[in-house]
Amino acid sequence: MKNVTDSFVSLGHWPSAGSFGFNTDILATNPINLSVVLGVLIFFGKGVLSDLLDNRKQRILNAIRNSEELRGRAIEQLEKARARLRKVKMEADQYRVNGYSEIERERLNLINSTYKTLEQLENYKNETIHFEQQRAINQVRQRVFQQALQGALGTLNTCLNNELHLRTISVNIDMLGAMNKITD
Repeated sequence: MKNVTDSFVSLGHWPSAGSFGFNTDILATNPINLSVVLGVLIFFGKGVLSDLLDNRKQRILNAIRNSEELRGRAIEQLEKARARLRKVKMEADQYRVNGYSEIERERLNLINSTYKTLEQLENYKNETIHFEQQRAINQVRQRVFQQALQGALGTLNTCLNNELHLRTISVNIDMLGAMNKITD
């Protein structure tokens, strides 16, 4: 094995006159050597390079397809979210409107109830005032009647003597007797 590796190593040390070898000086090489090397590289490297480029192209196309799918799903989800948002906003507006109308209804009911209560209180107040007025009038009448009766009795007692008193009683008895005869 050592002989084989020595022969490769010794290739670089061959004398350049009349022998075969690689010229590593780029400026000294002739265009034929370069065209041969390029031809070999293109012939053998074309398949590998086209495979690499095709693989890279496929990966890029797959990435684009995946991105488009993800974009489509994201747009779809965004539209669903927007639709849900619109629906929630409409429901919120409806609740707000219903809430405002319910509040307004309750406010009107409260106002009407308060008005009715005030009306009832006003009626009770008027009835109480009327009752108290009647009671006060009746008390005044009773006092006036009592005072008038006491005054009349006092006047009668001072003005009447026994004779006048007996005459008044007999006139009243005669009147009652006459009324009894008329009614029979």
